[in-house]
Amino acid sequence: MSLPPFQTFLDRHAGELLRFLLAVVGPEEAEDCFQETCLAALRAYPRLPAGSDVRAWAFTIARRKAIDAGRARGRRPVPVAEDGRRAPLGETPDAIDDAGAWAPLAALPPKQRAAVFLRVAIELPHREVARILECSEEAARRSAHDGLNRLREEMT
Repeated sequence: MSLPPFQTFLDRHAGELLRFLLAVVGPEEAEDCFQETCLAALRAYPRLPAGSDVRAWAFTIARRKAIDAGRARGRRPVPVAEDGRRAPLGETPDAIDDAGAWAPLAALPPKQRAAVFLRVAIELPHREVARILECSEEAARRSAHDGLNRLREEMT
């Protein structure tokens, strides 16, 4: 089975990739990570073997770009208030506040956040979540379970 044209692949999966990145890196960085994901996928697409699971492959690229974004975020200067204290997360002038919807997800560790999103929002089986997160199926199952429990505690 041959691969579909890249544009067809992108049209089919762009929305869920962007939603995944929104859940993993937050609203401020999601679009940049999405663009980086698309560029990396476009460069590598011709070398992808026929019959590959392009969806899982693309989510793996997106996850790695999210990790890169987190590392870059750690190297950027942190805004401080006038009194010298660090400004709370999300209170930068260009932050997007979606009525606090991002806060519970942002509180989760990155692996749990990704596992919860892939399992609940995209409804991937634990086997595929594990492949995307590059861990065992049991670890993916545990990350999703722990993340959902933390969200339930946060929401109650």
